[in-house]
Amino acid sequence: MAKELHHPTREQIDLSAVLDALSDPIRRQIVARLRHTGEEACSCFGEFASKTNLTYHAARLREAGVTRTRIDGPRRMISLRAADLEARFPGLLEAIVAGTEAETGRSAPAQAEPAEA
Repeated sequence: MAKELHHPTREQIDLSAVLDALSDPIRRQIVARLRHTGEEACSCFGEFASKTNLTYHAARLREAGVTRTRIDGPRRMISLRAADLEARFPGLLEAIVAGTEAETGRSAPAQAEPAEA
């Protein structure tokens, strides 16, 4: 049986916990990327930190209610709890993403160009 990970309910998401989780620049970069890409494997964030550090950062985001982690075989898939965050703290997520993109100079991933025939 797969291990179940704890996720706070929407009502349990606390502003102080969310802001604490988002106080780290690596976690903000993970959130900004997820805002544009949807769900990704934890290992896809290797450019931001080592595997051990990514596990720690993913757990902090999950425990604060910022992300949801789904176990898919050997992988842990992470997605943003955008609807829950927007319901609890309107505008916070977009402000965090915009601020992170301004700080890092990174924005939404470029759209792939259509292949020429």
